[in-house]
Amino acid sequence: MAKAPELFCATGRRKTATARVNLRPGSGNITVNGNPIDEHFVTNDQRTEALRPLLVTENQKKFDLLVRTEGGGLAGQAGATSLAIARALILFDSELRGSLKEQGLLTRDPRKKERKKPGQPGARKRFQFSKR
Repeated sequence: MAKAPELFCATGRRKTATARVNLRPGSGNITVNGNPIDEHFVTNDQRTEALRPLLVTENQKKFDLLVRTEGGGLAGQAGATSLAIARALILFDSELRGSLKEQGLLTRDPRKKERKKPGQPGARKRFQFSKR
């Protein structure tokens, strides 16, 4: 009889940030880039965003998470972490897919910074028009 895997790995992306999550059954210990989650995601909003899949599925204290993030800023890394955790939870139990999908946690957010156009000060902003 095959033994069930103890480690579930998934990747998430947001803007230019990437997060890789290793999820294993445990006591709720969460490490991000070698530090506790409170040290990496300093604001409560960032922590809430990153851990939303665990809150939705009510699995806060059931798993240990090892998260590696790179690129982007903290907001992008929190979004990438959220997507990665949601994907890892589905690998653990496919029954959770419905509740995660209902909350929109399985959709990658495609929004990125729009590039600056030539002859303009920014992506959308125009220089002031002078009629005379």
